[in-house]
Amino acid sequence: MELEKIDIYNAKSGKFVTSLFGLKSNSTILDVKKAVHKHKSVMYPDRQEVRLEQKGKGQKDSDVLEKIGVKSHDKIYVKDLGPQIGWTTVFLAEYAGPLAIYLWLYQRPWLFYGDKAVLEPVSMCTHIAAGCWSFHYAKRIFETLFIHRFSHGTMPVFNLFKNCGYYWGFTAYVAYHVNHPLFTAPSDLQVYSSLAVFVLCELGNFSIHVALRNLRPPGTKERKIPYPDSNPLTMLFNTVSCPNYTYEFGTWLAFTTMTQCLPAGMFALCGFYQMAVWAMGKHRNYKKEFKNYPRRKAIIPFLL
Repeated sequence: MELEKIDIYNAKSGKFVTSLFGLKSNSTILDVKKAVHKHKSVMYPDRQEVRLEQKGKGQKDSDVLEKIGVKSHDKIYVKDLGPQIGWTTVFLAEYAGPLAIYLWLYQRPWLFYGDKAVLEPVSMCTHIAAGCWSFHYAKRIFETLFIHRFSHGTMPVFNLFKNCGYYWGFTAYVAYHVNHPLFTAPSDLQVYSSLAVFVLCELGNFSIHVALRNLRPPGTKERKIPYPDSNPLTMLFNTVSCPNYTYEFGTWLAFTTMTQCLPAGMFALCGFYQMAVWAMGKHRNYKKEFKNYPRRKAIIPFLL
């Protein structure tokens, strides 16, 4: 059934924007976004968040107007999310920067360490740390290009500068200390045992990303409850909702003990805080979306 008209209002100011004609009861929120885009060329669909109430939550692109109670002459609110940028572009910038910065400081450039720094001996721990850091971010780039399937195609462009500042800044901070001529490595036992944990967590993180990819068919935004598969490293799904974050924290905790470097520990703790926030949010969403969601914690088994 065709709807006579839908009135669009600005979610921030509450002011009238335009009226849409020609939509049907089986039209989706994405159809609404496309119609708004025709009236306001700057408001391309990825830049919009559509709400049924001014202070309400955003609706999914796949939501059908009839099913969410939208009728002729109803009001719909649209929030301008600002200029957007693709997730793939963001992640490549976030991860390529740390890879390049760390390897540059690994060469002990005179700009940071002076002309004679390259003549000083380099510990095996420093070599291993450079390999671990490089492997981690090369893996992230690979996953961005070939593994991840994003539920949202874009993010606000401001986040690019914020995220790059975080990753690039911490990389320089950590690399400066670990590659410094005065860096003192811990015992071989501590280095190699931490390396073993680092590798295990990296493999676990990759295994979880593959499992999550297999949950979502190509070209869809379908969501399912994640469960362990035949890979034993996915067994963490039995105890936490976001084991990829659990493994990620384990990776940086192992890197911290391997290098015994305070900046690395700060990076691990800052990362854990942000991942815990994300994990708890995803955990709540899983429980709301799936009535039969199993008993799990968000990120730390049996604790958090």
